[in-house]
Amino acid sequence: MASAALALEDGTVYVGESFGATGTVSGEVCFNTSMTGYQEILTDPSYRGQILTMTAAEIGNYGINAEDVESGRLQMAGFVVRSASRIASNFTSTGTLHDYLAAAGVVGIQGIDTRALVRKLRSQGVMTGVLSSEIHDHKQLVAMASSAESLVGRDMVREVMPEAARDWSDKLDAWAEPLPQPSIGGELPPAAAEKPLKHVVALDYGMKWNIARHLASRNCRVTVLPGSASADEVLALSPDGVFLSNGPGDPEPLTYAVETVRGLVGKLPIFGICLGHQLLAQACGAKTFKLKFGHRGGNQPVMDLSTGTVEITSQNHGFAVEEESLPADLEVTHRNLNDGTIEGLRHRTLPAASVQYHPEAAAGPHDSAYLFDRFRAMLDAV
Repeated sequence: MASAALALEDGTVYVGESFGATGTVSGEVCFNTSMTGYQEILTDPSYRGQILTMTAAEIGNYGINAEDVESGRLQMAGFVVRSASRIASNFTSTGTLHDYLAAAGVVGIQGIDTRALVRKLRSQGVMTGVLSSEIHDHKQLVAMASSAESLVGRDMVREVMPEAARDWSDKLDAWAEPLPQPSIGGELPPAAAEKPLKHVVALDYGMKWNIARHLASRNCRVTVLPGSASADEVLALSPDGVFLSNGPGDPEPLTYAVETVRGLVGKLPIFGICLGHQLLAQACGAKTFKLKFGHRGGNQPVMDLSTGTVEITSQNHGFAVEEESLPADLEVTHRNLNDGTIEGLRHRTLPAASVQYHPEAAAGPHDSAYLFDRFRAMLDAV
């Protein structure tokens, strides 16, 4: 294989082997601790503008298939692994990780000491970097990394949100090539089909497909609107409730989204996930801040403060809600047991709640699926 290099803004350079596409990309270098689910991670719109490092020793061993996708395209700028498997062992596989990245134009590097890289990111924090299989001048790469644009202050949502409204279909993504869709995994709630149909508008800031599947499994008709939609456009559809999706980057510059959410709070039941959680908090008067190295992986322990139950969760975020800025009408419902940061909020008097993590479990544990049932209960109570 040809050589490739990953240069960080602090001057560190890691040299390894190129896999996937040939090219040069820049982005925020971060890491994910998941052992599996690399295809769902690669297609998660929340990774837009990032170069992602996987901490697991080998990635790609079960190959690629047409079902394990969370959007219509690969989203991240670059992919870093210790070892990329050349063998696709699962019987459902239709190709290798290398071929998948190459076809999508995603640059990858393998063969570097990912433990050393992750240790650096944990101690110094995430930083901008450049990944290249074309440029071999390390000084040039470091200079490029030092001048690369940060995610802070950038509106990344406009790069991943849909262009137009649509009704969700489990068979077709309207702004990408049609792809077969997997089930959500596990058994559906037995009483879901007996409940009356509810109409949910999902504001899509980069929504993972499995979220819509969970809503549909609770007998909800889901209308997807671009994340730039106004409150009036949402209300004109006369929905029973509103969902605020995940998405990439810094919530601070998304003033248009915050204005929309502010115009919906108190008028309809609202449930938000990840970026949607941050936008709900901002709409109610709270602030957000950038985490040192973020939470990304499928093993984050979170406590539901209402029950005392600890759930293992899937997470992917680099920003969080600042607890000191919470207004009196927001209550913390979930807390991260690793660093104590806020993982869930609810309004004390209005039907609005959110979580920072990913209860749709794609990929990840299924401990948190009950949150969709809570949202369905909010819809039924109105």
